[in-house]
Amino acid sequence: MTDRLSGVLTFVQAAEAGSFALAAERMGLSRSAIGKSIARLEERLGTRLFQRTTRSQSLTDDGQAFYERCVRALAELEAAEAALDSGRRAPTGRLRVSMPVLFGRHCAAPLLWELTREHPGLEVEISFSDRVVDLIEEGYDMAVRVAPLADTANLTARRLGVQEMVVCASPAYLAKHGSPRTLDELERHEAVVYGRNGVSKQWCFPDGQGGMRQVAVPSRLRLDDVETIADAAVQGAGLAWLPCWLVGERLRKKQLTLVLRDMPRYGNEIFAVWPQNKHLPSKVRTAIDVLVAHIPGRLSAVHR
Repeated sequence: MTDRLSGVLTFVQAAEAGSFALAAERMGLSRSAIGKSIARLEERLGTRLFQRTTRSQSLTDDGQAFYERCVRALAELEAAEAALDSGRRAPTGRLRVSMPVLFGRHCAAPLLWELTREHPGLEVEISFSDRVVDLIEEGYDMAVRVAPLADTANLTARRLGVQEMVVCASPAYLAKHGSPRTLDELERHEAVVYGRNGVSKQWCFPDGQGGMRQVAVPSRLRLDDVETIADAAVQGAGLAWLPCWLVGERLRKKQLTLVLRDMPRYGNEIFAVWPQNKHLPSKVRTAIDVLVAHIPGRLSAVHR
């Protein structure tokens, strides 16, 4: 029975991935292991499930019919497991999470890997990526997102807080060039800005009337990594517009100083998102609770 279920899961993964190679990558197996599992399943069923050519792979009619039934059966198994799991106090199993690289490294990931110390039956697997992953297609239990949510028809979300952007510079730079007091004065300063492929990101500030004012600050130094921008600002390269959580430690060490303290700050909402599920697994619920409890404190590290 175990082999039969394993073969079915491999088949579903291969069908949804569209290739044995991608299915192997997602399942942590070799391509040959996927191929052998599918071959054994086809032999047992007495039919071909995939139509294969040198360039493509697609389900046969029998394969499509079998896939649809397998998906329904696996969904029932998952729901049954989740229903039991929701009643447990201690989270167990593997928790797969996607999160942005820098925010994840600085703010979210340390909270989650701490859970493995508290819960011996829990495994945490974190993927750091700035792209928006498809949770269901790519097999993630949840994700942390720093941006307005796009289509969430199949997702549930919980707000974790707001990432405010602040303008700062090194004490040495401000001693030499002075500190801007208005947005118009930014044009007389030098800045280190985020830029990629010849395009620089403008700085945004609420205009007090529900809209946004964008400011293009003069810059001769454009970088596509915000942590390196912070390091350049510490070295006196110019003003920088950065997430509050990234500059908090540098402000406490007086490596950077806030400017435009009284200006309204632009911010992006931060969410935990996960696939809609009638029964939320305890491992996901525990992770969300930890993020909700501790992320706001990390976001409020910069005061006016």
